[in-house]
Amino acid sequence: MKKRPDIIFIFSDQQRADTINESVTPNLVGYAAEGDIFNETYTCQPVCGPARACIQTGTYPNKNGCVTNGVPMKKEDIHLADAFNAAGYDTAYIGKWHLASKGLEYREKGVPEELRGGYKYWLAADLLEFSSNGSGGVLWDNDCKEVRFDGVRADKMTDFALDYINKPHEKPYFLFVSYLEPHHQNTSGRFECPPGTASKFKDMPYPEDIKGLVGDYIFHYPSYLACCEALDKNVARIVNALKESGRYDDTLIIYTSDHGCHFRTRNIEYKRSCHSASTHIPLIIFGGAYKKGELDAEKLVSLIDLPPTVLTAAGAEVPAAFRGVPLQSGEKRDCVFVHISESGNGRCVITQRYVYSVTSGFNYNTNIYKDDYLYDKEKDKGERKNLINSREYAGVKEEMRKLLTREMVNAGEQPPVFKRRIFKKNI
Repeated sequence: MKKRPDIIFIFSDQQRADTINESVTPNLVGYAAEGDIFNETYTCQPVCGPARACIQTGTYPNKNGCVTNGVPMKKEDIHLADAFNAAGYDTAYIGKWHLASKGLEYREKGVPEELRGGYKYWLAADLLEFSSNGSGGVLWDNDCKEVRFDGVRADKMTDFALDYINKPHEKPYFLFVSYLEPHHQNTSGRFECPPGTASKFKDMPYPEDIKGLVGDYIFHYPSYLACCEALDKNVARIVNALKESGRYDDTLIIYTSDHGCHFRTRNIEYKRSCHSASTHIPLIIFGGAYKKGELDAEKLVSLIDLPPTVLTAAGAEVPAAFRGVPLQSGEKRDCVFVHISESGNGRCVITQRYVYSVTSGFNYNTNIYKDDYLYDKEKDKGERKNLINSREYAGVKEEMRKLLTREMVNAGEQPPVFKRRIFKKNI
């Protein structure tokens, strides 16, 4: 019988898909060449807590209850770690959690066991963006005792991950490593990269979807890319350690992120919108236990597909409540379904060509929505022209409405009722 793989799930925070390139992340580009990069991968909720809840519960926000940040996961749900535990895996979580606090309840203390989603080994902070900065901070262990660290945060998270990886393991393990980078530092309003590294990226061209728009990317973009580079170097540390120990051949590695970053060009924050800058995320699957071409890397992928994918790779049973499609199934999506919150309550569907979204304003308890955005990504790569009221695209909008209605119903929501929007957003 084939040995079950060790699985390492590496999760960055607020990382755009286009940061995976030779200039910023050469190691990840190399791993993508050895394994597969899934270029059409999108989040199912472009904000930290809700996206993480989708990963840990396998369900959309309307089911798991984590509609916005500051909502803890339900204790009674079956979680990703529960399924791995049942399959005989050791489970471990290191880094940012963001799924325990009501508001900022666990900002300065450890997450109790019943709010850890079933993970048996624990070294994390619920709100790492507040309990640490780019040069130090604190996590809490299984006993809710402080574990303080100094130095570059991404490096230290990797140190902790390597401590776990290098332990003796009688069983296969599922290790979830949750970095904060390249998320902005909430306590300073900056992207806190390793000292002296931002200058390398001062002349990098801005992405087409933010260039020329009002936002803060001119000030922050070099530091943001330097944070991505720091992650790239730390993934290489993990890979090299696995190879040196002889464990790489039996390891499956998934690298992805919770959402992207539009640098306040689309709303007053960094994500929380339907635009590809918010929703388009990296996904690389590699490692000695993965064979290049094993999965179809050309198809649409949702973040919510990854829980059943890693469970299937482990030979574990996928809970019936999980809504994603395991990538091993061969099933091809015609769209990715996205919930949007905090900037307003919205729903969105993304196909390989179009983006369509609707909004109910800030009413989270309704099935009445108004048209919000429609983009043709093929003709408008920067998503600068909102076609929501275009007569030429009326037929496209109707088809996208049908997809959205189907996805909402399949997710357990009421069919939407569409109302015409009375004004037009140009971008």
